[in-house]
Amino acid sequence: MAGRIPDTFIDELLARVDIVDVVQERIPLKKAGRDWSARCPFHDERSPSFTVSPTKQFYHCFGCGAHGSAIKFLMDYDRLEFPDAIEELAGRVGLKVPYEGGRSNAPAATDNTDLYGVLDQAAQFYQRALSQNPTAQAYFEGRGLDAETQKRFGLGYAPDQWDALKSQLGTNAQRSALLEKGGLVKRGERGSLYDIFRDRVMFPILDRRGRVIAFGGRVMKKDDGPKYLNSPETPVFHKGRELFALWQVRQAAQKVSRIIVVEGYMDVIALHQYGLPQAVATLGTATTRDHAELLFRNCADVYFCFDGDRAGRQAAWRAVESVLPRMRDGRQAHFLFLPDGEDPDSVIRKEGAQGFEQRLTSATPLSEFFYAHQEADTDLRTADGRARLAERCRELIGGIPEGAFRDRMLEILTDKTAIRWSLAATLSPQMREGAQGMLEERYAQLRGDPAAAAPATRESAGRAPAGGDGGRSVVRQAVALLLQHPSFAQAATPPHAFVALRRPGVPLLVELLQLCRARPEINSAGLLEHFNERDEGAALRKLAVLDLPGDPESLQHEFVDALGTLDRQTAQQRIDDLVQRQSEQGLADAEKAELRSLLAARNVR
Repeated sequence: MAGRIPDTFIDELLARVDIVDVVQERIPLKKAGRDWSARCPFHDERSPSFTVSPTKQFYHCFGCGAHGSAIKFLMDYDRLEFPDAIEELAGRVGLKVPYEGGRSNAPAATDNTDLYGVLDQAAQFYQRALSQNPTAQAYFEGRGLDAETQKRFGLGYAPDQWDALKSQLGTNAQRSALLEKGGLVKRGERGSLYDIFRDRVMFPILDRRGRVIAFGGRVMKKDDGPKYLNSPETPVFHKGRELFALWQVRQAAQKVSRIIVVEGYMDVIALHQYGLPQAVATLGTATTRDHAELLFRNCADVYFCFDGDRAGRQAAWRAVESVLPRMRDGRQAHFLFLPDGEDPDSVIRKEGAQGFEQRLTSATPLSEFFYAHQEADTDLRTADGRARLAERCRELIGGIPEGAFRDRMLEILTDKTAIRWSLAATLSPQMREGAQGMLEERYAQLRGDPAAAAPATRESAGRAPAGGDGGRSVVRQAVALLLQHPSFAQAATPPHAFVALRRPGVPLLVELLQLCRARPEINSAGLLEHFNERDEGAALRKLAVLDLPGDPESLQHEFVDALGTLDRQTAQQRIDDLVQRQSEQGLADAEKAELRSLLAARNVR
């Protein structure tokens, strides 16, 4: 894989790309004052609440809260991974993406371009071969696939020859090397190349940009070798990170409401043809964490469909282990187990889309399947059995991101085990504080105690507590001004006295100042991108869309005045500290002198 993309390059990219152009190519925008507006592409609405700001270079939906830079828009709308979104935007403005540490572990961009080209040519070769082979055509017809479906998935056939593909595409040493690099041909013991796929119906595998990156081949007779043969790992194909038919799912609907994960190519294609175009499949491997993240990047609801036998339930549990660390709030996972001898292909042919939909509505929620699996061979009627369950669940629950889902999983475990503080003791140190409070509250509820404490809420940057806080309001205003005008940081020369001010939001303001001074090209979108995955991100997004009336010059004066106010509050804080210490234990001579100086300076003001 390539190295990390430098922050300075991302700043330059966001400064050169116009987000209005990026968004307008995908959804119609209308001018609305200084900004542009549209109906939000990320949720259903009748009136436009989605705005794009050319001055701040970000989009924001006042309905669903969707927000981000041009990078985030491509990730959410085109469903690209971060590096792919960067590459896409860089190509628009003629920039080459640099990677820290070079690209020694990644293929050169020109080589990848050639590789994608030869893979696409291979797909076309297999499609032509299908049109010339009655046996392969009869196989797909026998499986009930119509011509439109075959075309949509680019299905093909690999001829029953050792060098059919090589003879057509490997016309010189360079092209033969590309075929080998793409996992299409292999070198034999005598050094000659031969086709890997022979006498198999072929399923092209596409990446998130619709490019052919690999193939799956299936035998047409039971005794003709392994049932499925997939391309090996290549510079553009890593099976643990790709999902068959995800491209087709995204083409079927702009907003993907759910994804159904099944095990085979034919299962996927049958579901699409019979009215459920939300099916994907892993590529001959168990569900990985990369798969889980990719699934949830495309929608919040994922259904895993497996056979109901022992192997199917083991595969489902491996999916659980991969999904749990990705279960942030709002995401849901369900598990559907089919009757013995059935698979999604056979079920949807017998019951149709409506029958399959009914099965999906009765799918088992992740939490229910999790505890059913963990309780196997455990007697919860005994203290030892309950302790065993708690120990089994400790590490897995510890890996769930903080939020309502993890709280619910702990609550269920509390109900099942009746273990109070001993459960908290088994958790990781990061979890103990929150878990103990939650468990105490839950036990108070179980006892029927009306005084059960409400869960504490996390403070966010710039949010004033009840009763108001002038100091925090000043910090909030300074953060908002700097966020919307990062260049203001150049007028704030360090060191800053208010670094010592004990006010919520001050550390964030200091970090923003340092970031803006270190990266002078950064804009509002770049700042939000920097904080996107952090706890402060949500609060900053709210401040970024505040209406701050005034011209840039007056706003800069307001920003400088706010920093001056914070410096004065810091001086008053120090005065209060020294006065309190004087009353409690007295002051050293140096501290007395400092207090006199501070009081004199305050009186002058």
